[in-house]
Amino acid sequence: MPVYQLIEQPVFPPLELAEPDGLLALGGDLSPSRLLLAYSSGIFPWYNEGEPILWWSPDPRCIFEPQTLRISRSLAKTLHRRVFTTTFDRAFREVITACARVRRKQGEGTWITGEMLTAFCRLHELGYAHSVECWQDDVLVGGIYGVCLGRCFFGESMFHLAPNASKVALAILAEKLRERDFELIDGQLPNPHLRSLGAREIPRTEFMRRLRRGGVFPSTAPPLTPFP
Repeated sequence: MPVYQLIEQPVFPPLELAEPDGLLALGGDLSPSRLLLAYSSGIFPWYNEGEPILWWSPDPRCIFEPQTLRISRSLAKTLHRRVFTTTFDRAFREVITACARVRRKQGEGTWITGEMLTAFCRLHELGYAHSVECWQDDVLVGGIYGVCLGRCFFGESMFHLAPNASKVALAILAEKLRERDFELIDGQLPNPHLRSLGAREIPRTEFMRRLRRGGVFPSTAPPLTPFP
């Protein structure tokens, strides 16, 4: 099955044409209009430095239910003791930069290239991308960032420099989204860490139905959603 080369206009091929691993298309750009159309269509960019931009729509899709995030005993204790101070959108650039730096230090590599960082900071300036921060003695020690459209949050990455800090950020995010009856938190691709927190996989067709139920429809400029 071919992988589609994107044209200059912000359009994508049908999701059903994605390869078995979810790869749908390559090329294009990371302009706000293309990124917003991608996320609202169930697509996200993921590629390494030096590669063309790769666009993915995996089947199945990894998600969190805001109502059923798994809280371990140690995480519950951390939340109860209020070990961290949490904020929203106070340090978006610092969070995304830390996500990239921590992954590099761990030898995992990162898809958060300089181009991606610039693009998501622009989405943040436009009101579509958001972060949750965890602080300890005024030092940023954990966080999560992603894109918020309708009543769906598309998680991108999280980091921690102190035990449980990223989990606290996710738990606080889930709590706020639960209060506002959000449909889901997108985890994109599964891994053992996400599964340990309660993530599960659903068919892509169900994922798309739930995006629509959450008020997310394909658009290059979706309505802004108040956050948190």
